[in-house]
Amino acid sequence: MLCAACLLINIIAAKTALRFDLPVYLDVIGNLLAAVLGGFIPAMTVGFVTNLINGIADPATTYYSFISLLIGAAAAGFARRKYFDRLVTLPVIVAALALIGGGAGSVLTWYLNGFEFGDGISSDLAMTICAARHLSPFLSQLSADIILDLFDKAISVAVTVVILQLLPVSLKNKFRFLDFHRRGEEPFLRRLRTGRVSLGDKVICFVTLACLLIAFSITFFSYDQYRKSSVEQQIPLANGVLQVTKNYVDADRINEYLKKGRQAEGYTETYDNLAHLMRSTKYIKYVYVYKILPDGCHVVFDPDTPDTPGEEPGAVIPFDEVFRERVPDLLKGNKIDPIISDERYGWLLTLYEPLMDSKGVCQGYAGVDIDMDFISMSSKQFLAKVFCLFCGAIILILTLAISLANMYVISPINKIARATGEHAGNEAPARTLRKLNGFAIDSKDEMGNLYKAVRKNIEDIIGQIAENDAKNEQIRRLQGSLIRTLAEAVESRDENTGTHIKNTCAYTNLIMDQLVKEGIYTDQIDDTFKANVNLSAALHDVGKISVSDTILNKPGKLTDEEFAIMKKHTEYGRDFLNKAMQEVGSKDAEFLLPAMRLALYHHEKWNGSGYPEGLKGEDIPLAARIMAVADVFDALVSERSYKKGFSYEKAMSIIKEGIGTHFDPRVAEAFIHAGDKVREIMASNMSQDAGDERPGS
Repeated sequence: MLCAACLLINIIAAKTALRFDLPVYLDVIGNLLAAVLGGFIPAMTVGFVTNLINGIADPATTYYSFISLLIGAAAAGFARRKYFDRLVTLPVIVAALALIGGGAGSVLTWYLNGFEFGDGISSDLAMTICAARHLSPFLSQLSADIILDLFDKAISVAVTVVILQLLPVSLKNKFRFLDFHRRGEEPFLRRLRTGRVSLGDKVICFVTLACLLIAFSITFFSYDQYRKSSVEQQIPLANGVLQVTKNYVDADRINEYLKKGRQAEGYTETYDNLAHLMRSTKYIKYVYVYKILPDGCHVVFDPDTPDTPGEEPGAVIPFDEVFRERVPDLLKGNKIDPIISDERYGWLLTLYEPLMDSKGVCQGYAGVDIDMDFISMSSKQFLAKVFCLFCGAIILILTLAISLANMYVISPINKIARATGEHAGNEAPARTLRKLNGFAIDSKDEMGNLYKAVRKNIEDIIGQIAENDAKNEQIRRLQGSLIRTLAEAVESRDENTGTHIKNTCAYTNLIMDQLVKEGIYTDQIDDTFKANVNLSAALHDVGKISVSDTILNKPGKLTDEEFAIMKKHTEYGRDFLNKAMQEVGSKDAEFLLPAMRLALYHHEKWNGSGYPEGLKGEDIPLAARIMAVADVFDALVSERSYKKGFSYEKAMSIIKEGIGTHFDPRVAEAFIHAGDKVREIMASNMSQDAGDERPGS
């Protein structure tokens, strides 16, 4: 109803302007009303169909449907921003629409008219500007069109605003249907699209590319066929000119014409006839007569043109490159096919006709050159017309397709995504279900099935959450119990290891926090990494459970043989944890894998001189490099039966000395930077510290 009413307004207003011979068109008032009341689709539909209807009486009008679509889209954009509701923004609308209608429309008109002044309502003003201001014809036409369009669009906008004021609010609200499916969703959609390509964008891209592919394929196929057809249509014209030329030229006298030139009897009369024939149509550029000899084309008749003086009789013109392969046929007097060339005389379609004397011997050739520039211009004008029509239709179809996709696909998906996304994580699924129940998605298609399936899944999830939480808590308790049991087993063997485990756990946590604070290894240190290290740190010396009590609790310095056995605790730890993983099941005991690596590698050194595998640099796992600093520092400051504990300053100086040799430089420096917190941990545990770093280790 809205489109029909606005179409009627457009037609009545345009007919009125034409009836009273007004210097305006008034054919966009309906576009503007449709834009304000209904949005993009009604505005663009009205503009496109208006041109199609007007094209019944004036076919040229249909080529401007593309311009009408742009005007409708621009008006809808202004309407969405409430520009029609404020007097201060009305001039902006007028100026923008005038630039589209007058500017773009003028360029199209100029192109379609072959770069000449047309006969429209702005042609008189354009010629006046051209004469008075000494502007080029194109700029004069452009200026005239924009000036008149400013006047036209000012009247159209004013009439539109008056009609809107007269319409009751209840009636205007009935037509606000275009974007109802997106109201209230824009902020959420912006969050969803951050850093990603939305489904809506993909639909737009796909439909746009498909439409453009079809449009360009058909347009350029039509252009190619039109151009070929235009060339073929010129061949009969050229053949006709050739037949007339044969009647004008006496082939028996060609040699005489070559010898005497303009002095030969009847030469001038024949020359004038050919010149008149050449000027009979704009498509004919040259008409001439040549005698073909091995050294080139010998001029017999070559009438002057406004741009190019003709050659004198007897002049020899070398063969153009495209003619060389036809020279043998020409020398034999054979007829040749039409030739298209672009050489010294321009872009031409050339036809030759042999001139036979009374004895049937070829004495020369009559030639006609068709100006391909005229054909090219005609083809380009045809291309512009087809392009404008296709663009208009495609933009309208594209807008409609996008709107329908938004209404029936994108909007329902976004509603479901909003319900399931806003309350994910810490929010209870029950709230998500209540949100979904609030949406009225009751279509009987795939989207309705998706909506029902999502609701069913949420309901199932709610039923499973309690059970999963209970199982997860049980697993966490089991893991913690296993870790504590293993750690206590080690502590029961080595009287020093218990407090050492507690201290090294505290130091490793401190180092990880400091590394994150300084932005170091943040690509590796996340919550999962920290949790794994916390569990693993307690088990880093679990391999000592396989070391004999004699060596493990020896009060004095270990011998080389004893120390070699002590070093085996790293491999014992790996084997012990690996066996535990296999007993439990590797999949269910994956939490022990980081502990196994830490137990094996925590005595490796940055320069590769550590044990058991002599790993170097970043080949050593980061967790083991962190534990190395914590382990050594705690051993240094802790009191042992065989030594006194070092002071904080002395221990820190040893850590500094080991940077780049024993320790990862960045890990050690982070530990040093956290010195105040290190002192706190050291002070709280000093009386209980013990470690595995014995003399000789």
